[in-house]
Amino acid sequence: MSDSESRLWAHLRNRRFAGYKFRRQLPIGPYIADFACKTARLIIETDGDQHGRDEQQRRDAERTEWVKGQGWRVLRFWTNDLASSNIGNVLDEIFNQLEGV
Repeated sequence: MSDSESRLWAHLRNRRFAGYKFRRQLPIGPYIADFACKTARLIIETDGDQHGRDEQQRRDAERTEWVKGQGWRVLRFWTNDLASSNIGNVLDEIFNQLEGV
């Protein structure tokens, strides 16, 4: 895991985040989700600089549409969003998705 992924995982693992069970590197069909909560059907993807390229954005969009078709929701965060100064905003957004706020 990258430093930013480790930072996020420290908050999500062992039901630390509002009691929700997250798994990392969860296979979903032909894809592997960075983090996923099966009960809430929520996938969290962490995207580095390579995801800014046109071809990668196209593949990410195809992947997102496929998993949405399977009943999952997807949140994507840039790795710089996961910096310690921004992690609170990321966690707020995840919580809002989990709780339907």
